[in-house]
Amino acid sequence: HNFHTYLLLKKGTDYKAFEQKFTEYVDKYCLPEAKQFMQIKSMDDFKKSGNKLEYYMTPLTKIHLYSILQYEFLPGGNIQYVYIFSAVALFILLIACINFMNLTTARSANRAREVGIRKVLGTEKKELVVQFLIESTLMVVLSLLIAIAIAYFVLPLFNDVADKTMALHSLFSPVILPLLIALPFVVGLLAGSYPAFYLSSFKPIEVLKGKLKMGSKSGGLRSVLVVFQFFTSIVLIISTIVIYQQLHYIQTKNLGYDKNQVLIINGTSVLGNSLTPFKNDLLQIPGVTSATVSGFLPVPINSSRNDNTFSSSPIMDAKNGLDMQSWRVDYDYFKTMGMQIIKGRAFSKDFGSDSSAVVINETAAKLFGYDDPVGKKIYGTPDNSNSNQRVAYNIIGVVKNFNYESLKQNVGPLSLFLKPSTGLVSFKINTANIPDVLKQAENKWKTMALGMPFSYRFLDESFNEMYRSEQRIGKIILIFSTLAILIACLGLFGLSTFIAEQRTKEIGIRKVLGASVQGVVQLLSKDFIKLVAIAFIIAAPLAWWL
Repeated sequence: HNFHTYLLLKKGTDYKAFEQKFTEYVDKYCLPEAKQFMQIKSMDDFKKSGNKLEYYMTPLTKIHLYSILQYEFLPGGNIQYVYIFSAVALFILLIACINFMNLTTARSANRAREVGIRKVLGTEKKELVVQFLIESTLMVVLSLLIAIAIAYFVLPLFNDVADKTMALHSLFSPVILPLLIALPFVVGLLAGSYPAFYLSSFKPIEVLKGKLKMGSKSGGLRSVLVVFQFFTSIVLIISTIVIYQQLHYIQTKNLGYDKNQVLIINGTSVLGNSLTPFKNDLLQIPGVTSATVSGFLPVPINSSRNDNTFSSSPIMDAKNGLDMQSWRVDYDYFKTMGMQIIKGRAFSKDFGSDSSAVVINETAAKLFGYDDPVGKKIYGTPDNSNSNQRVAYNIIGVVKNFNYESLKQNVGPLSLFLKPSTGLVSFKINTANIPDVLKQAENKWKTMALGMPFSYRFLDESFNEMYRSEQRIGKIILIFSTLAILIACLGLFGLSTFIAEQRTKEIGIRKVLGASVQGVVQLLSKDFIKLVAIAFIIAAPLAWWL
């Protein structure tokens, strides 16, 4: 269970159907093992107590986007992000289409006489519709060519932000190319359909007599489209703010340990018996305050877990049993990691009995039902033992809950034992001269681990690595939001400029009668400010819910 298991199925096998056979596997192999530790008769008894043991399969080609494992073989993508960014891109495209509709219909009077004369000369409505649709489609084709050129220059920057290795030629793959070809026709029809039917519906007599009010028709629909534009933009703005608040929360939350200035030396298992002398020598370096050798650190540095079953009585059953992680630590682990013992004490060289003692976290104490766990016992199976005998461990302390996994997971039960480990050596550094400490550590390593490369990292770097994906998402959504706001404002700018142009005489008369520039600006802006306010009132609660 600590490893990734791969099965090669015969051709034609339905993996979903094959997955059902795991129920028989559990009953045949896992149930007899569980019966040795727990007083259960069947898996139904096991499930009634709130426990679950299931096996499932994920096709290899779906691991990248669809795996639900907390510790996957390699960090993958997330299909939810694909859906989210696809939806955002679609909304940005809709905003651009709305701009085209609004500006085309607003400037309808400029082409009204053309439509009227052509209708008088016998042009049918459907021919005008086709003409306007072709015009909008050609405009989208031209935009697509410009967009491809921009993508060529912007792609390296995007790859850097998104941590991808995309190349422009992928746009011309057999899968993408047909979509790229179809895009101008779909967008052209979407953006140009309403203006085409609107312009082609003008009555020749009214147009030629000058009775058509300039850009006044469909004003209500334009207002709705403007509201939709800013509704989308405001949703993106609020989403961006929330994401950055979450990232700030991750960086500033009290994790239950101090991740700053903790140096981790990798691959120390090669030192063998020289591990303790190496640790002691580095403790003599000025600025190194403490050191610890442990099997695990409070960041998921690899995919391994060390889960064991424990119980509050010698005979484990479905009610008193608990599956929790068990870590090997030394005397200085809590001090070096800055963890807080809230009840009892940490491991101490003054107590020889600590070799059979355990420190548990708050979650474990709560699940065992202990108000004051100190002095009580838990029972488990010794490490590297095939025996079914339960060994008693005396609880000497409770450590304050600390996040040893991503903040996306709740803090699970954890037990820490005073046992030797060759896994990781960590040093707490209290100095600004870190390069000098690293240089001395490397020199000592080269004398004790001949031929082995010196490799290190800092605990805060490993912590930040957990949230690298979220940081990338934050940057990308910020770019998308900025783009959406820019496009929406460009459309509003064009629309307001045209309306101001239509009201030139009115503005002139008002200024002659004593109107100030501020008053004219307020006059022209109030209608659009109302629309943006309506968009905010609709978007804010929806964005909060999302």
